[in-house]
Amino acid sequence: MESCKDSNGDKWEIYKSGDDWRWRRTASNGNIVGAATQGYAHKKDCITNAQRNGMKCNPV
Repeated sequence: MESCKDSNGDKWEIYKSGDDWRWRRTASNGNIVGAATQGYAHKKDCITNAQRNGMKCNPV
């Protein structure tokens, strides 16, 4: 799993679920406030989708 933190304190995670890549956004209070609605075959596509949904940091 790769993750990063935005300047607003939200944590973004890029993770493998079965054969697919997914992302999840967790607020600083611990609540999940966003997640991929589908799995992606390629990690790059998953990261691109997370960026379209507001991710500004680079997961490591």
